[in-house]
Amino acid sequence: MRKPISAVLALIALTPVISAQTPQQALLALSKHDHTVAIVDPATLKVIAKVPVGNDPHEVIASTDGKTAYVSNYGGGAYNTLAVIDLVAQKALPSVDLGALKGPHGLDFVGGKVWFTAEAAKAFGSYDPATHKIDFILGTGQNRTHMIYVFEDLQHIVTTNVSSGTVSMIEKLPPRTGGGPPGPPGGDWDETVVRVGNGSEGFDLSPSHKEIWVANAQDGTISIIDVASKKVVDTLNANVQSANRLKFTPDGAHVFVSGLRMDHVTVFDAATRKDIKEIKVGHGAAGIEMQPDGSRAYVASTPDNYVSVIDLKKLEVTGKIDVGVEPDGLAWAVRQ
Repeated sequence: MRKPISAVLALIALTPVISAQTPQQALLALSKHDHTVAIVDPATLKVIAKVPVGNDPHEVIASTDGKTAYVSNYGGGAYNTLAVIDLVAQKALPSVDLGALKGPHGLDFVGGKVWFTAEAAKAFGSYDPATHKIDFILGTGQNRTHMIYVFEDLQHIVTTNVSSGTVSMIEKLPPRTGGGPPGPPGGDWDETVVRVGNGSEGFDLSPSHKEIWVANAQDGTISIIDVASKKVVDTLNANVQSANRLKFTPDGAHVFVSGLRMDHVTVFDAATRKDIKEIKVGHGAAGIEMQPDGSRAYVASTPDNYVSVIDLKKLEVTGKIDVGVEPDGLAWAVRQ
């Protein structure tokens, strides 16, 4: 006996929708307006799932094993949470309450921990997913500590400080020897504050770890810091007003700079330090992510509500991905 149509429709309504599985490698893309992170299959450039992440998401990072993502809910200093996403199950997990560490923005994942900046607290810290605790906090004394890079040895940390126009180069000092107090539990840290340009925001470390390139949004310049001497060795009059992100290509040959009021991404030759191309991406650009194999770059074209796909060999836009309204932070996840 055939079931009535109404019963069939009811059965369909109760059947859960199974989305595609998260691939081993995936692009993660935030939508600030939709408060979601999209999981994108780079093989098809299709969004396979969207997961809620909380208010005003700005940056996203994946764990080393590629199974978990973390998102900073920024709010210009009003919010204080990190969203946590299970990338395998494609669902939100309980968020991390950062307490008084408000304005989380820049993220990194090194040594099994989430490293984050806290603009309103003029500080950065680390969260240990194993213990579910914030286990480290260090103040920079600089205004709007915004983006962060943590070296694999966990002994060197770099932050940009937007309103101070500086870069903090922080290194862990050797343990104290001899008599006297043993020092703080987390050890002693030394901070070198390097003056760069006004609005220092997006930055990246060269693959050789010899140079730090910093985009100065207000000045429209790029400061190049020699890591060994901790000094600015060159300032490029790059005409990158409103620049907010900067990334090296995986081979270190080129540097991409985006800006919220720039209709293009500016590409520099890292060796000659000259701009070689402007790639049109829409009416503005924000987050940049490089595919690890060096084949593509992804740029969040925020005002146009898509992510631009750029062929790194041709230096041309070859596609667009609809990840939601006002895309921004991007990250790459590789499941181990």
